[in-house]
Amino acid sequence: MSLKADLQNEFKDAMRAKDEMRKTTLRMALAAIKQIEVDEKKELDDADVLRVLQKEVKSRQEAIAEAETANRPDLIEEGIQEIAVLEAFLPQGLSEAELETIVAETVAEVGASSPADIGKVMKAVMPKIAGRADGGQVSQMVRQKLQSM
Repeated sequence: MSLKADLQNEFKDAMRAKDEMRKTTLRMALAAIKQIEVDEKKELDDADVLRVLQKEVKSRQEAIAEAETANRPDLIEEGIQEIAVLEAFLPQGLSEAELETIVAETVAEVGASSPADIGKVMKAVMPKIAGRADGGQVSQMVRQKLQSM
């Protein structure tokens, strides 16, 4: 079953259970997916749906940060709950050690030797991690690895 179908089934279950938080969060995620499908005039595959979910999680993390500066604990709690609902559909994240191993292997594969090769390494690493790690974290790790060479 596709990730989009899983989301739709969970949405239906949330409606039946009258779970407003899950229902609202999943409705927003499905709407974002549908909007992209309409804009691009194509059906999204699991990788594209995964990217949309990651974008939704990131936007909620940014909203939490803004709510913290505005001293709004109600919005912070709501954002945390929404992230928990969305993260149930995301693949398990990579540990620091696993990510380091992937970066080291990719640096060797690409033959990178200086910080000028960050772009080449990032282009090769990102498909390997496929949404299991934050791009900023990966970029920082690649940069550190290449600067220590």
